[in-house]
Amino acid sequence: MGLFLIATTVYVLTVEETASFWDPGEFIAVAHKLQVPHPPGAPFFLLVYRMFSFLAFGNELSVAYWMNIASALFSGFTILFLFWSITLLAAK
Repeated sequence: MGLFLIATTVYVLTVEETASFWDPGEFIAVAHKLQVPHPPGAPFFLLVYRMFSFLAFGNELSVAYWMNIASALFSGFTILFLFWSITLLAAK
């Protein structure tokens, strides 16, 4: 669990406060308004990130920040699951 906290802290400290160039900006806008992005769509991504956009409490300027925080959080979970997988494989 400590690895998750370290990885998430590093990601949160380096999060971008606005939309990045190319797809992240598109997905932030589409998830905030629950619209349809380019195929294949990623509906689960849109629904989860829409929930994180509610943390902006109506402030349109901080929606991208909160969605980037979600990416940092999920990246921390990815590091944790990768660690668990490598540990299980190494034990075998």
